[in-house]
Amino acid sequence: MKAVDFEKVIDGKKVELFCLKNDRGMIVYLTNYGGRVVAMNVPDKAGKSVDVVLGFNSLEEYLNADESYHGAIVGRVGNRIKHGKFTLGNNEYQVPVNCGDHSLHGGIKGFHAVVWDVQFVSSKKVVLNYHSKDMEEGFPGNLTVQATFTLGTENELTILFEATTDKKTIVNLTHHNYFNLMGEGNGDILDQELQVFASKYTPLDASSVPSGELATVFNTPYDFTSRKPIGLEINADHPQTKLVGGYDHNFVLDPYKEGDKTPKLAAIAWASNGIKMSILTNEPGLQFYTGNSLSGKDIGKKGSNYASRNAFCLEQQHFPDSPNQPSFPSTVLHAGESYYSIVVQKFEVES
Repeated sequence: MKAVDFEKVIDGKKVELFCLKNDRGMIVYLTNYGGRVVAMNVPDKAGKSVDVVLGFNSLEEYLNADESYHGAIVGRVGNRIKHGKFTLGNNEYQVPVNCGDHSLHGGIKGFHAVVWDVQFVSSKKVVLNYHSKDMEEGFPGNLTVQATFTLGTENELTILFEATTDKKTIVNLTHHNYFNLMGEGNGDILDQELQVFASKYTPLDASSVPSGELATVFNTPYDFTSRKPIGLEINADHPQTKLVGGYDHNFVLDPYKEGDKTPKLAAIAWASNGIKMSILTNEPGLQFYTGNSLSGKDIGKKGSNYASRNAFCLEQQHFPDSPNQPSFPSTVLHAGESYYSIVVQKFEVES
C-alpha cells in the first residue's frame, strides 16, 4: 500500500496514510480522511497474512466509492434518526435526511467525510482530533472529538472515542469496518460463523427505524446466542429479515451498565481459515449488518467487486433513533460532561 496514493489536501487539511505494526504479524493501515481503516492484515492458521477489511488502494477510490462508509469513523450520530428530527429541551432540530425519510450516520458530510487533525503517530498508536462546529450538519454545540487507534501485542486494535461539548447535544460514535475474515474480495460471508452476546434486539418499523420494542431473539433468525453460520437463517421467512434483505439490526448487549468504561465481550466471529475475531465494547448496542446494500460497483484492493453479503459489520453503538426513543439509553451529552466509547477488535487463530 502506497502512502503517496493517499496524499492530498482537502478543505485545507493534508490527508495521510499511517501504518501500525506489532511483532505478531498484525498490520493496520489507516488514514485521517474519515478516520478510516484501509487494511487490516492478520495471520490465519497457515501463517498467511489475510486482509480482513474491505477498502481501496487510493484516496480517490474512497472519494468516488458507491459505499460511503468503508472503514470509517461514523458521527456525530451513527445509525438512523427518524425523519432527521429530534428535540433537546424546548428546541427542535432538523438534520439532513439522506436515507429514505431519515438521517443516517451523521448526515451528508458526517465524520466519515472530513479530514481529521493528526495529534500523535507511532508504530503502535495514531491519535486523531476533529472539531465539529455548532450546527454542523444541523447538530447543536461545538463538539471536540478525539479518536485513538492503538494496536496491541495480542493482535487487538482498540479504538477509543472521547468527546466534549459546549452545549447540550447528542453523540453516538461508531466505527464502520466491513469484515470478511476469509479476506477482502474473497466472496460472501455466509459460511462464516457468529455469536452475539445479546438476548434481545430492536425490531424495525416499515421505514427501517426501531419501533421502540426490545424483542427476544429466541426462536427467531436473530438468535446468535450460540455460534452459528451467518447464512443459516439470513433468508428466513421472517418479517424483519425480509424487510432489510438480511441482517441490519441493533442487538441489545448483555449486560450493560451506564457509565461503565470497561469493554465487555459483545460478539465473536469465526472463519474456516482459523481466524477468530472478538468484539468488545462498553456500548449498549451492536449493529449487525450483512452488507445487503453493497452494490457490486465498487472494486476493492485485489480487483474484486464488493457485492451484497461480501462482508459484515459489527458496529458498537447506542441504539438507532435513541434521541426519539425515551426508553433507550440516552445519547445526550451535556456541556461539562465527557463522552467515552471504546471498541476492541481482537484476532486469534484456532486450528
